[in-house]
Amino acid sequence: MSSTATENDLVLGLDSAGILMTPEEFDAVTEYDRNYRYELIHGVLVVNPIPSPEQTGPNELLAHLLWDYQQRHPQGAILDESLTQQYVRTAPARRIADQLIWTGLGRYPDPRKDVPSIAAEFVSSGKRNRQRDYFEQKQEYGAAGLKEYWIFDRFQRTLTVVTYSAAGTTESTIVEGSTYESPILPGFVVPLARILVAADRRARH
Repeated sequence: MSSTATENDLVLGLDSAGILMTPEEFDAVTEYDRNYRYELIHGVLVVNPIPSPEQTGPNELLAHLLWDYQQRHPQGAILDESLTQQYVRTAPARRIADQLIWTGLGRYPDPRKDVPSIAAEFVSSGKRNRQRDYFEQKQEYGAAGLKEYWIFDRFQRTLTVVTYSAAGTTESTIVEGSTYESPILPGFVVPLARILVAADRRARH
């Protein structure tokens, strides 16, 4: 049975899974077991293991490509910052995105206040994870004000790009062997095949 968060619950760990919290209580936590990740979903604390190598490997590659774009590309200054494993603060939840990208601010962002432009997710195995990545987060990220949501799926061999605008939400699928260039990051090309190879290499071990 889930319990409600109290002062005694503020040191989070594996046993904290299922407690009820408000977003404000979640944001106030300062002590936690770093062997786990913590998310607040519909007022319930969710505790998961740290990401697998097949997630972290391609995510690190994406981070490197973004850094190289920022430092070397003529239009790279549009990229303010990219950070791995950061919270997206939606109205009802606190989601951890594999990669968050801020653009167009002209300064270093404050992750607690500045809404990112793009969130990237690397799909994990399991029906629950796919539901989270493809449906729940897609809706919450749009409501939070993001402009794009990238879903890298090593199982389907695709990149799904969700675009949010005043006209509504659109979705496109990039297949293996193709690349994607976002209008938010002019000149930055997402090499899907290379990213999938990075995931496959680690999944074999």
